[in-house]
Amino acid sequence: MGHADRVVALTKRLPTHDEMTNAADAATALARARNDDGSLTIFVDADGKEMRLAPAVGDVVIDLLGLLARNNMVTIVPTGAELTTQQAADLLNVSRPYLSGLLKDGTIDHIQVGSHRRVRLEDLMAYKAKRDAGRRGALREMARLGQDFDAD
Repeated sequence: MGHADRVVALTKRLPTHDEMTNAADAATALARARNDDGSLTIFVDADGKEMRLAPAVGDVVIDLLGLLARNNMVTIVPTGAELTTQQAADLLNVSRPYLSGLLKDGTIDHIQVGSHRRVRLEDLMAYKAKRDAGRRGALREMARLGQDFDAD
């Protein structure tokens, strides 16, 4: 199995126990190895040649390893990506027919490419942020109502 096959494989399956352990060990080691400014210095060859990873880049690497360590499948999606309806539905954790309804009624913007619809990642994330904020607000209100009920 080539390198590209291994990378693709973790987008389609859960990590193995050994991969989870390896990812956890690597995330811990990298988090401990941070420089005072939050950057990471890594050695790229046997001659001691170093490379500095900016703090934000190091955060992404550590977060990715942490997700794998917690037995998650991971897919990296570039910001400007256009997603299929199935990919968009998977990111929202909803069915494709439900997502199609959101596209049809204009709740989420989409692009028509021939007979297929594509959803820009930015549009999907904007919808998700709005949906999640609404859910958090509803949960806070339910908690407040529960406290009011208990006080009576």
